[in-house]
Amino acid sequence: MGNSQMDIAENPAELSAKTEMWRGVVASAPLILGVVPMALVLGAQAAQKGLTLAQVPLMTGLNFAGGSEFAAIKLWTSPPHLLLIVAMTFLVNSRHLLMGAALAPYIKHLPKRKAFPALFFMCDESWAMGMADARRRASAGISSSFSLPYYLGASASMYLTWVLCTTLGAFIGPAIGHAETYGFDMAFPAVFLVLLKGMWHGARAARPWLVSLVVAAVTFLLLPGGWYVPAGALSGIIAAFFWVEHK
Repeated sequence: MGNSQMDIAENPAELSAKTEMWRGVVASAPLILGVVPMALVLGAQAAQKGLTLAQVPLMTGLNFAGGSEFAAIKLWTSPPHLLLIVAMTFLVNSRHLLMGAALAPYIKHLPKRKAFPALFFMCDESWAMGMADARRRASAGISSSFSLPYYLGASASMYLTWVLCTTLGAFIGPAIGHAETYGFDMAFPAVFLVLLKGMWHGARAARPWLVSLVVAAVTFLLLPGGWYVPAGALSGIIAAFFWVEHK
């Protein structure tokens, strides 16, 4: 008993990290409820396109970015148009360039063995949670505003849920048919509306989002296929670049 008490007393930072990581896990629970149906839908769609039960977790585990995975599955054919899928994936995931740039000041002091995993497991939800938590901690006067263990707890929860539930969706997909019939696909926009509320900084800051929305909608109406996805992503990035430069 004496030794365990000594260990606790000598490792307050480790205990604090564990507490912060658990705080991230708990905080991510409401968003995970929205991620589960999205993952089931993606897994079911992947199975319907011919991906095997082993290929689905490989795809979702190595390319941890739901939007680009939905785009890739929508474009998947036999044989697949690989260049189009790669280009689409890059454009949809290009938002991670901006997200990583915003996260970089908080993790630049970390060794690469910690910084690279933090960037790999970054997703829209965990990034938004980590940045929002950093703002709250900064406003509360906490010197180290960004909590890496909190961010990693949220990221790990999202990652494990995503990979496991997409695999489950691929397994049960053939039995339940088209998952969209049950309204599961509505979870995708619902989760992002929640994230949008947390990242809202006024109408002026939302102008690139509006440009992306309008361009994607017009492209969807005028061009067949999934070209509205890269058109919306690219126009939003360009708009954000020029407005930031102007500011």
